[in-house]
Amino acid sequence: MSDYENPWIFDGQPFTSKDIGKYYGFVYLITDRATGKMYVGRKYFWSMRKKKGAAKRKREESDWKSYYGSGDEIKSLVKEFGQDRFYRQILSVHSTRGDVNYSEVREQFRRDVLEDDRYINANINGKWFRKPKHIMDARRLPRNAIGA
Repeated sequence: MSDYENPWIFDGQPFTSKDIGKYYGFVYLITDRATGKMYVGRKYFWSMRKKKGAAKRKREESDWKSYYGSGDEIKSLVKEFGQDRFYRQILSVHSTRGDVNYSEVREQFRRDVLEDDRYINANINGKWFRKPKHIMDARRLPRNAIGA
């Protein structure tokens, strides 16, 4: 499958290299069309690579067009079921690396990706992690049920 058979969608339209302009990266939502499960992440349009024998690093367009997330579960699902099962949506684009990073974390907390079972994110920024189900269930007990 080519990158454009299942493109990233932004504002209802496929997003292409021509649309990058001054942007550094984006925050995205990938949805499994079969289950409705979602994944929120970020991706940069650019990477800095140093070619063998070169003195300086060179800015190159990243693999963003063919990217399906960095989380183990989303990567496993895409490998098992194929790319066309997933809808890729760009939620926001940003002109600096810092804005991309901040916006990803803000979006993940707003959506409560670690506690909402509709999301398959395992962590936020490698600092906050999804709790095991038994801990999550204990948090949801009514106050009067604890110690009763």
